[in-house]
Amino acid sequence: MSIDADGERRGRLRVYLGAAPGVGKTFAMLGEGHRRLGRGQDVVIGYLEDHDRPRTREAASGLPALARLSVDYRGSTFHELDVAAVIARRPSIVLIDELAHTNIPGTAHQKRWQDVEQILAAGIDVITTVNVQHLESLNDEVTSITGITQRETVPDRVVRLAAQIELVDMSPDSLRRRLAHGNIYRPEKIDAALSNYFRIGNLTALRELALLWLADRVDDALLDYRNRHAIAQTWPARERIVVALTGGTEGESLIRRAARIAAQSSAADLLAVYVVGGDHPQAVSPGALEKQRRLVEDLGGSFHEVLGDEVAQALLEFARGTNATQLVLGSSRRGRLRSVLREGVGPVVVRESGDIDVHIVTHEHAGKRSWRGGTERAALSLSRIVVGWVSALLAPALLTVVLRLTAQLHQLPTEVMLYLSVVVAVAIVGGLWPALTAAVVGTILLNYYFAPPLHTLTIAAPQNIFVLVVFLLVGAAVAIVVDQSARRSAQAITARGEADALGLLARSVLRGEAEMGALLERVRTTFAAESVSLLENSDDEPGWRCVASAGDRAPDVEPEDASAHVQINDHLALALRGPMLAANQRRLLEAFAVHAAGLIERERLSMEAAAARRAAEGNNIRVSLLAAVSHDLRTPLSSIKAAAATLRQPDITLSAQDRAELLADIDKSTDRLDGLIGNLLDMSRLQTGVVKPMALDLGLDEVIPLGVVGLAGQKRVTFDLPEDLPRATADPGLLERVIANIVENALKYSGQSRVRISASAIEDRVEIRVADNGRGVPDDAKAAIFEPFQRAGDSSHGNGVGLGLAVARGFVNAMGGTLEAEDTPGGGLTMVIALPLAASESSALAQSQAPPVTP
Repeated sequence: MSIDADGERRGRLRVYLGAAPGVGKTFAMLGEGHRRLGRGQDVVIGYLEDHDRPRTREAASGLPALARLSVDYRGSTFHELDVAAVIARRPSIVLIDELAHTNIPGTAHQKRWQDVEQILAAGIDVITTVNVQHLESLNDEVTSITGITQRETVPDRVVRLAAQIELVDMSPDSLRRRLAHGNIYRPEKIDAALSNYFRIGNLTALRELALLWLADRVDDALLDYRNRHAIAQTWPARERIVVALTGGTEGESLIRRAARIAAQSSAADLLAVYVVGGDHPQAVSPGALEKQRRLVEDLGGSFHEVLGDEVAQALLEFARGTNATQLVLGSSRRGRLRSVLREGVGPVVVRESGDIDVHIVTHEHAGKRSWRGGTERAALSLSRIVVGWVSALLAPALLTVVLRLTAQLHQLPTEVMLYLSVVVAVAIVGGLWPALTAAVVGTILLNYYFAPPLHTLTIAAPQNIFVLVVFLLVGAAVAIVVDQSARRSAQAITARGEADALGLLARSVLRGEAEMGALLERVRTTFAAESVSLLENSDDEPGWRCVASAGDRAPDVEPEDASAHVQINDHLALALRGPMLAANQRRLLEAFAVHAAGLIERERLSMEAAAARRAAEGNNIRVSLLAAVSHDLRTPLSSIKAAAATLRQPDITLSAQDRAELLADIDKSTDRLDGLIGNLLDMSRLQTGVVKPMALDLGLDEVIPLGVVGLAGQKRVTFDLPEDLPRATADPGLLERVIANIVENALKYSGQSRVRISASAIEDRVEIRVADNGRGVPDDAKAAIFEPFQRAGDSSHGNGVGLGLAVARGFVNAMGGTLEAEDTPGGGLTMVIALPLAASESSALAQSQAPPVTP
């Protein structure tokens, strides 16, 4: 049981997650309902989608069901979940099928999962079903695997917040057998389903997606349990290797070593972490860190950045938070003296790691860091440093004068505290070294003027020695603490500014602004520059040239002319014209430059790939055209020449019937030749992009029959065109040619079977289906039949050069539609032409259609 913000009981959600359609999630939900009913709980069916399956109805028998809500919309009646009736009935548990379903307009909510949330808020438990392909985060993956876009999705958060999620799984072979037995679809849909969505590869991929998604949910549940019970120690349920990066050149070696460790364990996770805010963060090169990020991702790992002043503690907190089992660190760069004065990250992690295994990996840079690190810089401004040094020299002297004038009013302890106050003030103003100087000067003055014997550096009383030593040590400690605080504050401000800038960049990429112009404009606004230029040089042409720019001023053409520039590589530089940049801003500018280099490289690779594809396609077409001209075009020409030569022979006497047959052969061969040349010309027009369709709103029942007129075998063509078929947007002339080419192809390869042409409206499109019962085409050959100069099974059939379907698809694409091949139930091939609805009818039809339901 859960309690909402108002203190009311909130219902519990149980989800049966189907790995694929038809695995039995609805049966599992109904079985759970029967078990709960048998235990005396009040269980009702709120909504059940049985898809007219007798076995599903049989499984639901015995469970009370609520009446559905009837919704009249545009002359049709639809049935939806009655949320008000469920809440009024207030059962203990309600069974609701198809969580991702889209409701008909006129109901309270657009989606069924919103109905479920309202019911849960009323304190009623819900048991529901959903298929993995309907999870919103997996929508793109499912589309790329199956080729089908799922229009009905449910947010992952809705399913993840369920108290229980149970995976309903089945092997692909078993699921296909269930489908073949008629337990999922009607018989006329079985063949098409087995050949398309229910292929072994599709089902295996969907199954893997479901298992991986559920594994992440189990990880979340485990982490939540550990947090709620304050369990800090690692539970090695799964190997997780964390590699700590500093941005140094040794990072790539550490990543590869960690990847090898991860490879030794099956299903191990690799995580790379960089601690922001540790020692000398200014020394990190964004370019090097980005390169290491890409390497981690290429090796199948994930990259993380965490904030922390103490690197060792930040690493251990991250490792424990991710339930890591192993940590990989590089050997320290510290020299021996510095390691003696201050313990490094490695020893601290090893000492406090507990049950996390720690690997210390040596590298060529170990122990080679200088005393000062080489990159440390002051966290204070120059003016404060100057004031601090002046105060360090003058403030102790002025205090000494005041104390000497009032010597009768105080003793040595009071004088020590006053000098200590000066040290603290100097530390706040000037930082570490001025404060240390003030401490040393104050110690000397205290000893000389106030510690007996006076006016000498000799100290008579042992306790005074102790007082002066403590004063010096406390002054130095205070100076160090104040200086470190100032540095950490400056680092935090710098990190926040960089994070905000990079966050804006990341959000712009997510919004689709990943173009060079948008990126350079983002750089210009971030640094308040007048202009930003991306410059390039080449080995062939000396000098720099501007390839992209942003801003009002003319772009720079030499990096040295700019106010600031970053050399990305030997041939690219990013230049800014405007105010001078601070050192920390240059580091951020380098990060932007890395993005710019990657973006321009991606754009050029895309252009080169597109050019290569066009060149390859053009070359293939030229080769195929030569073959077509040498064979297919010569055949009708030879027939024409032979018949004409026979007619011209003066020494041959031909009967009227013979002359008629020869003239008929000439006429037939001429028609064939005209058709071949027409397809070649159409293909040429498509290749050069000169086809300009004339989009009109037309009735398909007027155009489709015209495409069949004059075809040999047109008597074998039947039509099924509804009278209320909506109008579509298309070019009537091109559509007529498309129908002619497709029907001619179907008549040619279907033997003596009939060819059926049907049409129907689906969502925002009209589909024309040309189906035959011929020998069909294998799945792996369906894409090839639309290529130029391809014929089914490389069959000659004596007619055509293999351009009919290629021209048909080109024309359909030019009209804004699609042409795909499917299997005909029972055998054969079906060509599906999808055209957009006419603008006047698209919105009305989209609202009147009931949402598709996936079993």
